[in-house]
Amino acid sequence: MRQVDAVIRGRLSSRVALIDQISRYIVEAGGKRVRPRLLLLFAEAFGYQGPARYELAATVEFIHTATLLHDDVVDESSLRRGRATANAIFGNAASVLVGDFLYSRAFQMMVAVGEMRVLEVLAEATNTIAEGEVMQLMHMHDPDLATDSYLRVIRSKTAKLFEASARLGAMLGQATPAVEEACATYGRSLGTAFQLIDDLLDYEGNSAELGKNVGDDLREGKATMPLLAAMARATHDERVLLRRAIEVGDVEQLPQILEIVRRTGAVEVTRDAARLEAALAREALDRVPAGRARDALLELCIRSVGRTS
Repeated sequence: MRQVDAVIRGRLSSRVALIDQISRYIVEAGGKRVRPRLLLLFAEAFGYQGPARYELAATVEFIHTATLLHDDVVDESSLRRGRATANAIFGNAASVLVGDFLYSRAFQMMVAVGEMRVLEVLAEATNTIAEGEVMQLMHMHDPDLATDSYLRVIRSKTAKLFEASARLGAMLGQATPAVEEACATYGRSLGTAFQLIDDLLDYEGNSAELGKNVGDDLREGKATMPLLAAMARATHDERVLLRRAIEVGDVEQLPQILEIVRRTGAVEVTRDAARLEAALAREALDRVPAGRARDALLELCIRSVGRTS
């Protein structure tokens, strides 16, 4: 990861001062770096030690960071990773344009690796992420969102880059097509579990641990799994309250909504869904050679479900 961070710092450089300032602000805020870790671990699992792993790990982090910049503008977010968002400090226009810079820099880095399949995988992933973001926008303030549609959104906007990162690591290690597909399944399932817990923590966590404001999803009108599960189990009056809150993005009654989510068992329903995805990820690892890398990937499955931030 130190090598990846060195690549990130080097590739962030631009002759335009504002690009340097904003991109460094968001990247150096930290984060879990799960996607580049996946790529490095799968490359290690299959014996690849070349420098392309660092370049591609930095590439997927740039794509992820670009989506965060754009997401925060769309969602009008003010807090991420415990700090003010870039759009809150520098404005929406600058954040969107620097996000575009990070996307284009990521594609320069892909080309430099010189492998057409790398371009195919990351181009498809980037396109799918954009589709997922638009699907989510279409479903904003929709209390009638189906669970299948919700899962389709998070598999596109979040899990797809996890999947691509795992696949790229396996590709670098020249895994067979069947094994590569198992690695992609691991990434997709882990990414889905990761987002389910993210959505759960918006109702179960606290702002200090999360690094963002609790209740942001509700304020933005997002009907995520905890609310969908709560509405399916709530009383008539509670459903009316929850529907109204989603339709208008009302957080004034957040304490009451949190109580409904807890009382109806929606917390456990969401966590069980994440556990199921993590189990699918663990099963996919049966095709990965035993060793330190696979052990770390197994540990990620456990942490993805049990985390509190």
